[in-house]
Amino acid sequence: MSTSCFDREDETFIVLVNHEAQYSIWPHWKAVPGGWTAVEGVKGDKKTVLDYVEAQWTDMRPKSLRDWMAAQQQTDNASASA
Repeated sequence: MSTSCFDREDETFIVLVNHEAQYSIWPHWKAVPGGWTAVEGVKGDKKTVLDYVEAQWTDMRPKSLRDWMAAQQQTDNASASA
């Protein structure tokens, strides 16, 4: 029975981020998938990279949604001030 590289304790991972500021961990030897960029300087065992992701990715909403919500809030504030 084969084990996924994501389940191996001795695997080395990198952290990826996409244009929506969403994070993923990825085996260091696999090609980075389209739409994702490796976070420079972050590489290690699964716990190390997951700790990094947990510290960085504090808002699970996609960046486009956060931006839209912020713009709506500004519009609402401007309307309330008028």
